[in-house]
Amino acid sequence: MESLLVSTLVVAIAEIGDKTQLLAIILATRFKKPVPIILGILVATLANHALAATAGYWVSDLLSGAWFKWAIAISFIAMAAWALIPDKADDEDAPSARRYGVFMTTAIAFFLVEMGDKTQIATVALGAKFHSIGWVAAGTTLGMMLANVPAVYLGEAATKVVPLKYVRIGAAVIFLLLGLWQVAELVGILK
Repeated sequence: MESLLVSTLVVAIAEIGDKTQLLAIILATRFKKPVPIILGILVATLANHALAATAGYWVSDLLSGAWFKWAIAISFIAMAAWALIPDKADDEDAPSARRYGVFMTTAIAFFLVEMGDKTQIATVALGAKFHSIGWVAAGTTLGMMLANVPAVYLGEAATKVVPLKYVRIGAAVIFLLLGLWQVAELVGILK
């Protein structure tokens, strides 16, 4: 249960202001069809994050040892720094909806844009840390939906409620705490 809750929290906060959330806003304002957009986000995120959690799980099996656990801790701390960097959406990332329809356009765009994104990399790290594909993928997908569904319905107005600068700082603090948690476990402060 811890892996589900931590994964949900980490990704929900990290996703705010992320390029995929900006993509959700662009798609919502362009197509004005929230249900197929939300379903496209769900399908793309489930597929992408299941693969990412699986990669983390396998990597942790292959590379067990103190140095690998230090690499996970450092990756969380690096994610804290990355979270402070604003993302920009790029309209060229999305395929044409006329060709594929709103659902497929969203699913394809989200899957591709999420590749190498901080939430995907966080999912790999969470899969390695918690050694749980299902709970981590479910948690990170839930976190993505918690951040993106309001963005689809509220569009640009959602970004005016809380300045993204403060959200990025909050996400950075959470990633830093996860990294420090891992370090504390490695040096024996937490068991």
